[in-house]
Amino acid sequence: MTRNVGPFDLETVRLVMDPRGRATPKRIGPDFYSELDAEFGGFAGHLLISTHEFTEPWGTWEMHPKGDEIVYLLFGDVDFVLWFAGTERAVRLGEPGSYVIVPQGTWHTARPHERSAMLFVTAGEDTRHGEAPEAV
Repeated sequence: MTRNVGPFDLETVRLVMDPRGRATPKRIGPDFYSELDAEFGGFAGHLLISTHEFTEPWGTWEMHPKGDEIVYLLFGDVDFVLWFAGTERAVRLGEPGSYVIVPQGTWHTARPHERSAMLFVTAGEDTRHGEAPEAV
């Protein structure tokens, strides 16, 4: 069996790692996130590897209840904001190659100081989004 090994572009094709470590490219489309759930068993035990570029603060907060998330700065300058015990804690990512570990169950958002891009390694099962952090 021959696999398509790439090259791929994370801007248009995300990467899904299954619990056994097998990598599957997944093209972004209008129903990308619902397709992830359907194609990968509710995304249980899977990791999503993606990149995103930002010029404005995120409009929402998010939280990943099933695992930590790694956020790696590719370029730019970003305050990555974590919600701990009712208080915001900003972690400045100002040097390419710096990263933050978002602990499992921690609400977070980002506020870029300039055009920035980050690489995300996300335990995405049951991810939640909200306008503000919610009690977990």
